[in-house]
Amino acid sequence: MPNIKVFSGSSHLDLAQRVVDRLGIDLGKVVTKKFSNLETCVEIGESVRGEDVYIVQSGSGEINDNLMELLIMINACKIASASRVTAVIPCFPYARQDKKDKAGLEGKDDGSKVVATPPQARFKSNEWKFRAGHTALPSQSRAPISAKLVANMLSVAGADHIITMDLHASQIQGFFDIPVDNLYAEPAVLKWIKENIPEWRNSIIVSPDAGGAKRVTSIADRLNVEFALIHKERRKANEVASMVLVGDVKDRIAILVDDMADTCGTICHAAEKLMDAGATKVYAILTHGIFSGPAISRINNACFEAVVVTNTIPQEEHMRDCPKIQCIDVSMMFAEAVRRTHNGESVSYLFSNVPY
Repeated sequence: MPNIKVFSGSSHLDLAQRVVDRLGIDLGKVVTKKFSNLETCVEIGESVRGEDVYIVQSGSGEINDNLMELLIMINACKIASASRVTAVIPCFPYARQDKKDKAGLEGKDDGSKVVATPPQARFKSNEWKFRAGHTALPSQSRAPISAKLVANMLSVAGADHIITMDLHASQIQGFFDIPVDNLYAEPAVLKWIKENIPEWRNSIIVSPDAGGAKRVTSIADRLNVEFALIHKERRKANEVASMVLVGDVKDRIAILVDDMADTCGTICHAAEKLMDAGATKVYAILTHGIFSGPAISRINNACFEAVVVTNTIPQEEHMRDCPKIQCIDVSMMFAEAVRRTHNGESVSYLFSNVPY
């Protein structure tokens, strides 16, 4: 493959090495270091003039440092006259901050504190209910849309193309003015289910929230099994208040499918709910296993047969600490996407097939 260079940031060297091994080329030379004031410094160790450059960097670990490193690497290649720079971001950082949906309050200062009743006590007209004698006006939220900010930063740094996998909301592709290839872990997930769950024909695919309904229906249709979903209500981030199961899981193998798991409160609650509803076994299949905070101890204490994740995020340490965690290698999908992009071929084959 002439005129191609693949570089790796420091977030996931193993995945980048697997990609270049599959392509039959060597990983590009790059040195990343930090100055004493913790500024990131990147030195590209070989010529990229006129080359098609791919930079592999996942949104994991020290996310802010890794994002900054990626931006600097993109810019370094761009100003060194690379013909095209593609950012390969297996797990897109800040993808959960993709919309403004929190309600806020603006109060008139009349010397007394504005107090609102909880959100569930709002009128149907979406007005807020206030205690007598206090005046306040409903306002728009001041929550950021950080995923859009990251998209802008990548574009300004000089990225010409983005390759990622299972965006938290596929609409994030619209935040970019450059091409975005959003690959799907679904083909690899289907392959794993058929090879590792002998009784998969008696299974039911379950979404742990309403937002993942489209994902689970697609998998259930391709396996020709039924699906269910769990409606959850959050009081605040990373904390689930209540759950309601919609569907019949009695005497079936329940397979929870989601795009990511962070503190794992949701999937552990969901697994408990499924066992209470009569499921015989519970598996969880997740694209991005972030596993921060108490996640590992929660999985160890939960009733999962296995928690299956892809290697979009490094999993060696998690697998060492938790024997229930298993890993699906998706490096061949990224390698094939890079090869097809470099040769000007369609990547839509990868949306429904695993390259061998």
